[in-house]
Amino acid sequence: MSTTKFKFTTVTAVVIANMVGTGVFTSLGFQLLDIQSGFVILLLWALGGLIALCGAMTYAELGAALPRSGGEYNFLARIYHPAAGFAAGWTSVTIGFAGPTALAAMTFAAYTTSILPGVSSVWIEKALAVGLVVLLTVIHGSSRRNSGGMQVIFTVLKVGVIAMFCLAAVFMVDNPQPIRFLPSGGDGALLTSGAFAVSLIYVSYAYTGWNAATYLSSELEDPQRTLPGILLTGTLVVTALYVALNFVFLYSAPVDSMQGQVEIGFIAAQSVFGDLGARFTGLVLASLLISTVSAMTIAGPRVLQVLGEDFKALKYLAHKNEDGIPSRAIYVQSTLAIAFILSSSFESVLVFAGFTLALNSFATVTSVFVLRWRQPDLPRPYRTFLFPIPPLIYLTLMGWTLWFVLMNRPVEGLFGIGIIGSGLLVYVISRAKSDASQARGDPHSQ
Repeated sequence: MSTTKFKFTTVTAVVIANMVGTGVFTSLGFQLLDIQSGFVILLLWALGGLIALCGAMTYAELGAALPRSGGEYNFLARIYHPAAGFAAGWTSVTIGFAGPTALAAMTFAAYTTSILPGVSSVWIEKALAVGLVVLLTVIHGSSRRNSGGMQVIFTVLKVGVIAMFCLAAVFMVDNPQPIRFLPSGGDGALLTSGAFAVSLIYVSYAYTGWNAATYLSSELEDPQRTLPGILLTGTLVVTALYVALNFVFLYSAPVDSMQGQVEIGFIAAQSVFGDLGARFTGLVLASLLISTVSAMTIAGPRVLQVLGEDFKALKYLAHKNEDGIPSRAIYVQSTLAIAFILSSSFESVLVFAGFTLALNSFATVTSVFVLRWRQPDLPRPYRTFLFPIPPLIYLTLMGWTLWFVLMNRPVEGLFGIGIIGSGLLVYVISRAKSDASQARGDPHSQ
């Protein structure tokens, strides 16, 4: 079996591509329904970057100390209890990657159909989204060379195109929009409102993926040395891109044309470049989302793989092909993503997935304190810079956001908690069956 490992560049590309996708090209339309201050909007995105950076610094310590693929599943199982790890892995399997993969594919389809006159059928969009997922599943289920090479190419293109789009828009706008980018007296009330907290969940969802490298630790060259640099580099690059993009969107397009809309990039391009230029830009932006679906198809199945390695009932998912690719896990995740595409609405999945993933990472960032207390002598090739400030910043801001979302969007919040609870229930049932098999002397029990 091949022993080839993913390189620093490839996994950094996975982190950036996981982050830059659906959220930044869709969230602004929902934020503008309640917030029309350019200053507050940009503060939201800068704050989201700070939260992600603090989370990345904390995950870097955990990943360097406990280097194994699986992300939160690996960390929580080893620090808290196997049940906590299983619940986190269950959440990643059912929501964490399949949901965002579906949303990115749906956004790709929405952008693609927006540039084609007369093509607006819901089923055409669903067919395009499903087709993208199937194509990338075949590529990433084949070999690590095909998988990693494609990811680097599409991510470099994505960063370059976004940078060029921002520069072109700033220089070509004849009449900038009259939105306010400086603070005013009314901003204080917005910053402490439920609308700000819910909008921060949209932003947090857009930054989701800063932890993607921890899902590939076992397949990374020298993970204890390179993982911290990968996490921090990816997060800083994306923060700069996000703030620049949202400035350009607000600078270029009227607020009322973007409120509640999904294709924000296309709308902004229409204001800057006209209809023909917008169609070309929309095609380019649609192509950028390919790398997002691609990156999630690489990272997510590794959680399924390690669950299969650790639980006999799921051993089918641990299978690897001749190149060490967990092909069965990739097929299962893509099947779940296709189910989301065919059955779910966009905005509810966005809030629900954002809340659930934030809850998962909240528990993981908390675990760095538990690990330092329980295992103070554990080798830590990387220690969180300025500890404990970064994890405390993350926990404070994310805890406040989760609380407000639970109060303002209780259906999505409670459904997310229910998913985590169902994972704990499945764990209890699987352990009970395993214990019963052992009691009977079954040699195939775990």
